[in-house]
Amino acid sequence: MAAAHGDPPGTGTWQTGAGLIARPFVIREVTDPWAFRALEHVQASAWGYADRELLPGTMLRISAVTGGIVLGAYPALPPSDPASLRPVGLAFGFPALRGTEIWHHSHLLAVDPAWRGTGMAVALKLAQRERALAQGLTRMTWTFDPLVSRNARLNLGKLGAVARTYLPDWYALEDDRTRAFPADRLMVEWDLTRPHAERPAPPPHEQVALEALDDTQWPGPARLSLAGARVLVEVPTRPEGLDLEVRRAWRNALREGLGTYLSRGYEVTDLARAGHRAYYVLTQGPGDTHRDAVSSEAG
Repeated sequence: MAAAHGDPPGTGTWQTGAGLIARPFVIREVTDPWAFRALEHVQASAWGYADRELLPGTMLRISAVTGGIVLGAYPALPPSDPASLRPVGLAFGFPALRGTEIWHHSHLLAVDPAWRGTGMAVALKLAQRERALAQGLTRMTWTFDPLVSRNARLNLGKLGAVARTYLPDWYALEDDRTRAFPADRLMVEWDLTRPHAERPAPPPHEQVALEALDDTQWPGPARLSLAGARVLVEVPTRPEGLDLEVRRAWRNALREGLGTYLSRGYEVTDLARAGHRAYYVLTQGPGDTHRDAVSSEAG
């Protein structure tokens, strides 16, 4: 994908690459109050959020003029077509501060389901990266649900970010604490100074710390004493199709497996694939001062 030359500042027309759905779109910085409000609809369509969970357009507007980055993706249609003004993607983040360190935290990335598979998610993140670098920031963080392997492929394989921190019960997304499905997250860190190079999913050749029981959808017991340079942790590829209790079992198994190895210095660096199965690749890390840096994202 590449931004077309001749676009106005803050915009870019993106053509999809090989293997992607051919639907060109435009990414631009959002500045109009009504355009901020329209971004609420993208959140609802992408994530199924109820009104109380939406980040309001008023918050996006004030953030955009106080150091935040708000990007919208729109169909590449003639300006006279009303559909050219209806956003189908969104990226939002803001400067984060801890001690003397400042970085960019990405709070929202949303793509309308009808536009998934077009390369829009990667294009939005690269546009966000470009603007964060222009602000003098060299690191970006965000969170994602470790049960959603589609997002893992985007974050780890397509962007080259790594996860070093497991965050159990990060959000309260339901009213009843005792019955709510745990909203665990992985904190992702992206070095913006490294050239972007998407890599294919590797095969799963390393030792397996967690995998599904034979001929079942349930997770097996975690092997928590492995000490290789790399270990694998299986993750369901279609968690939405699992019964609630099976999904809960995977949530707890991933919390134990990923949480244990990350606490021992491993990093989640990729997502391996073998047919219909997917595995997190955990690599023994060199240690990093950012490991305890925690901020929040809706992901």
